[in-house]
Amino acid sequence: MNQASLLTDEQMVQFITEGYLVLANELPEQLHQEVMDNIYHVLHEEGNPGNNILPRVPKIMEFFDTAVVKGALTSILGPDYYMHPHRHCHYNQPGNQQPGGGEWHKDGYWSAMRSHRPWWAMIFYYTQDITEELGPTAVMPGTQYYEKFIGEKGRTILPTGKAGTMVLVHFDLWHRASLNISNLDRYMLKFQFVRLQAPTQANWNHQEKDMVVPQHIKDGVPYEHLHIWQDTWNWLRGEAKTLSEGSALIERIHLSSLEKDLDSDDNAALCRAIGQTLEYGEAAVCIAPVLGELLRESEPVALNAAYALAQMGTSGVEVLINQLRTGTKQVAERAAYGLQSAASAAVPALREVLVHPDEHRRALAAYVLGMIGPAACEAVPCLIAQLQDDSEWVKRNIVEALGMIGNVNGEVVPAICSVLEEAIRSEAALVDVKHDMQSYIINKLGYTAALALLRTGRDGDSMQVVKALEQALNSKDRYVRAYASEALTHLSTPEAIKALIGYYRTARWCPDTSKASTF
Repeated sequence: MNQASLLTDEQMVQFITEGYLVLANELPEQLHQEVMDNIYHVLHEEGNPGNNILPRVPKIMEFFDTAVVKGALTSILGPDYYMHPHRHCHYNQPGNQQPGGGEWHKDGYWSAMRSHRPWWAMIFYYTQDITEELGPTAVMPGTQYYEKFIGEKGRTILPTGKAGTMVLVHFDLWHRASLNISNLDRYMLKFQFVRLQAPTQANWNHQEKDMVVPQHIKDGVPYEHLHIWQDTWNWLRGEAKTLSEGSALIERIHLSSLEKDLDSDDNAALCRAIGQTLEYGEAAVCIAPVLGELLRESEPVALNAAYALAQMGTSGVEVLINQLRTGTKQVAERAAYGLQSAASAAVPALREVLVHPDEHRRALAAYVLGMIGPAACEAVPCLIAQLQDDSEWVKRNIVEALGMIGNVNGEVVPAICSVLEEAIRSEAALVDVKHDMQSYIINKLGYTAALALLRTGRDGDSMQVVKALEQALNSKDRYVRAYASEALTHLSTPEAIKALIGYYRTARWCPDTSKASTF
């Protein structure tokens, strides 16, 4: 990868803090026009093909094979990122008063839980010159870490530019379609991408170790989240958690003043005050009880408190683990996000929570171990043992965690293969629950296992992995089949290729065949 194509430190800081970047492909105008003409024909003559937009209009792939796109996605998601099988052409017509539903939203997520760290990303790609009048997809900078919409506290951005303009966004950034007040149709291609491995080094054009957040960015986001931003920066650099050290006397003086600031009723002030603890690390442990209480406050404040506690050594981890075990569901989830930042220091206690009587706590413990990644390798035997859990949601979190941790002692891949095979055998009894938050995934456990094998399958016994994936090619779930085919592609052994050829003989799509030209 050419270094010039990778993102800069400044761009990475913007992505981490604001959750988006506006980039541009320099491609021939006729290519964009040809693709847009093809899309127009498909939408008006056949209807929206949904996930099949790419095989229906294969020239779209040229947009995502450029150095600009590959460099940006490599920087954010690592060199082996994967284009997810879900993609969609968003069509915004003039006069539509509720384009795309008209509401601010996050896209439906694919993992068992959402992640603050960039395991997922999306690109909004415009095939035509995009102006504010055409109704581009609006984004709200800095909101990617919030489950709850913050409303008027956020700032609305309408990205614009020439044909080939794209917006690379954190998967969980709040966004919505804006009104098209022009007399032209607006097309936007939404494609999703997933990270396969936790970073071991910086994959961008990295020059400076320290993360420097400009004041204009701090002023432009709803709340400061110095701990979350720093955690993400360090994680993307493949850097282990470090604690700050300083003068004990100065720290006592400053912390005494800081404790008073933490009594504020202003959420923005509270967020800034908690951010000050970043420079103290474990030395700020005296305020850990106060931060523990703040986990019950508004989401921006609570998240800052959770990440700050993770930097306060054993005492901070104990506060978070206690809230994971005994706090409300909401508080437990906030504690879980903080615990991922504690890294290996949290692993022993998380292993104990894996057998908590409440399924929600068990699932959260598994989720955090996965986010910790390879540093949680000592928990693998416990995770595998808990695959017998009665809760499917717990098992999904365990399977995803095993895929992120890796094939420790050769035990992980066989366990995931067994889960996948059993999930495929059990499909006959599956019921599509329409009120489920992820009803678009039919076989949730099989889906998660197939994704885990996409991440770890190459490290296991190839014959065993191919056997499981070949069964998954016959799944009722389109995403299980997609992950299985991609995992077989990654393996590329003779047996894997043979399975793929058999599958593609019936799955092959002809972009020239339609109701107007059937043969």
